[in-house]
Amino acid sequence: MSDLATVYNTAIVPAYDTLPGRMSSVSATVMLLAIGLQESRLVHRRQIRGPARGLWQFERDGGVAGVLRHPSTREAARQVCVERAVPAVPGDVYHRLEIDDVLAAAFARLLLWTDAKPLPQLGDEATAWDYYIRNWRPGKPHPGTWPELYDRALRFGLSL
Repeated sequence: MSDLATVYNTAIVPAYDTLPGRMSSVSATVMLLAIGLQESRLVHRRQIRGPARGLWQFERDGGVAGVLRHPSTREAARQVCVERAVPAVPGDVYHRLEIDDVLAAAFARLLLWTDAKPLPQLGDEATAWDYYIRNWRPGKPHPGTWPELYDRALRFGLSL
């Protein structure tokens, strides 16, 4: 599922439909696509040699639990779980992420929402990298791949 238009149309747009309207924006879409490309190339739903699940590579006791518990996202996360017919508990959401790209996209957007800082300005690759690192906390970050992947996501976002 590495085609950005496919991910956008089949995962991100339906995820936005399950979330409060203020969470949908081109800036959010660019970040979601860039992070998805960085984390899984928007292909791998199960981390290679690791525990993370979904196109945005969430861990059960990390991002999943964080989104379900954070004061700014817990209600929206519960609503998404109701709409996706999954219990709003970390273990159940974690396992479903591997087969439900809409749920994965919604949780990725909600994780971005937990950041007190606004989304980076479109085209600000360095701030976008910092935003990604701060929120995803990757164990082995790969800054060398970010510029190309961010640019790809940005070009797609600007075409919307």
